[in-house]
Amino acid sequence: MKIESALVDPFSAKGSDAPATLVPRSTAVLVVDMENDFCVQGGAMVLAGYEKLIGPQLRVIDAARAAGSPVVFITDAHRPGVHRDREFLKRARHCIQGSWGAQVVEALRPRPDDHYVIKRRYSGFFGTDLDLTLKDLEVDSVVVMGVVTNICVRSTVHDAFFLGYRVFVPEDCVAAPSEREQHSSLFDIATSFGWVTDAAEIARALTETSMVTNRFSFA
Repeated sequence: MKIESALVDPFSAKGSDAPATLVPRSTAVLVVDMENDFCVQGGAMVLAGYEKLIGPQLRVIDAARAAGSPVVFITDAHRPGVHRDREFLKRARHCIQGSWGAQVVEALRPRPDDHYVIKRRYSGFFGTDLDLTLKDLEVDSVVVMGVVTNICVRSTVHDAFFLGYRVFVPEDCVAAPSEREQHSSLFDIATSFGWVTDAAEIARALTETSMVTNRFSFA
């Protein structure tokens, strides 16, 4: 996604769009909130059109598995019976732990040898052992994909960056409720937090240890 320099504000134009090398052995794929409640008809908060993400996400997941890169499913799961869940102050009840709604969608073919992290808030890092797990796996770069771009994906991207990880987001593997939120979040990620690319380039990089180019360019 190339942004014409005339449309970029002077502050954002100071960002760098230099490419980065993605090394499979030190890269993990983080799959955020691809759960029944967010994706499948009958779920509590379904994002319309999630089906278009499955093909690109599987392309990345398959490439990661072939390369020996860990795949981590990060699942939203709220404890039943708590007195005050902070997310439920702002959002409808969803992804109750142990329910069908909190399960990873079958279309992504999750496996027992994948890694699983439960989160209680938007970010996959907040109050979880995700950072510890990635360090034990000797990971320094993460590919983040899932739903929704402007809430849980973005929160996870922010914390990954703050913790020192290099962050890659394939734009065809994430989705937001509207094009406005999608574009705004990806623009901010590309200019301040990581590299925005696509599934094909990520899959190629996992296969060939190649450079990844930021899709948002200011040239």
